[in-house]
Amino acid sequence: MAKGYIHSIESMGMVDGPGVRCVVFMQGCAMRCQYCHNPDTWKLQVGEEVEAKDLFAKILRFRPYFESSGGGVTFSGGEPLLQKEFLTEMLQLCKAEGIHTAIDTAGGGMGDFGEILDLADLLLLDIKHTNEEKYRELTGISIGRYEFFVSQLKEHPVDVWLRAVIIPGINDNDGYIQDLWEAAKQIPNVKKIELLPYHTMGVKKYEAMGMPYPLEGVPAMDRKKVAQWQEKLNKALIETNF
Repeated sequence: MAKGYIHSIESMGMVDGPGVRCVVFMQGCAMRCQYCHNPDTWKLQVGEEVEAKDLFAKILRFRPYFESSGGGVTFSGGEPLLQKEFLTEMLQLCKAEGIHTAIDTAGGGMGDFGEILDLADLLLLDIKHTNEEKYRELTGISIGRYEFFVSQLKEHPVDVWLRAVIIPGINDNDGYIQDLWEAAKQIPNVKKIELLPYHTMGVKKYEAMGMPYPLEGVPAMDRKKVAQWQEKLNKALIETNF
């Protein structure tokens, strides 16, 4: 049985896939996103070390809640792809029990993820930016990892909900929304586009950890404006049906 490191478990998540979700936040992330509100998940071998079978037994206790809603289990982080062996085993266990699985990922791992993509029911795919320079500025790494991961979706199709955080002064403009649309058209099986308004709820966590907050002074994003852009993109998605 594979062992992995997890940060926490949310038993009744409502925003990480369809229905009520049991959300497993996994440790480890190579990115240092300027707007990250979970910097305590960056380090890999910290948090709670668990065996896959033990974590799955815990998940099963929540099954009556998420299954009755048409929900399931979402593996988030951090970047769950960094714990490839552990994630694969968790997906296998869920699949054997008929439990719907989603992976919240920025495609920030390295290597062949074909088996993981074949096992998962849904990807919540986070696109940090569409431009290499801006992507590196926001995350600290090249867009190359994301692009390589997306290239694997052509051989291992899985439903995708494309996600993007909209930040005042950085990508809150019509030009970027058009760039997102062009990026979405390059990804197979995009079923939904979710635009997430930037918020400042992570500021206190940075202070508690003694870390400077990269976007100090940037206000929360206008939710109404983001909702309008999201509606426009999803309408185009339905009409195009690519």
